[in-house]
Amino acid sequence: MKNLDDIQPTRPDQGFQFPGVFEVNAIGAAGGGMEDRVADIIAGLGLSVLDGSRRLRPSREGHYVSISVSFTCPSREAYEQVHAALRADPDIRWTL
Repeated sequence: MKNLDDIQPTRPDQGFQFPGVFEVNAIGAAGGGMEDRVADIIAGLGLSVLDGSRRLRPSREGHYVSISVSFTCPSREAYEQVHAALRADPDIRWTL
């Protein structure tokens, strides 16, 4: 596998370039325990979650929480699988 730092876009106007490192945000109700599951769901798909990349941000009122995680992704299909798997979790309301 190529070193991610050595990968250059074949078409700069193309948008996402695969393989690459991407970040996903999962948003849901606070206190539902999803904070620990987001990285596990991504890793369960066989993708590598970057150590130390998890960030939590509670909503102003504290009712919701946003979890951001960075991961390496080999293809558009795998990227879409991440979003589908996260949205399938009953505690996750939205992904970005």
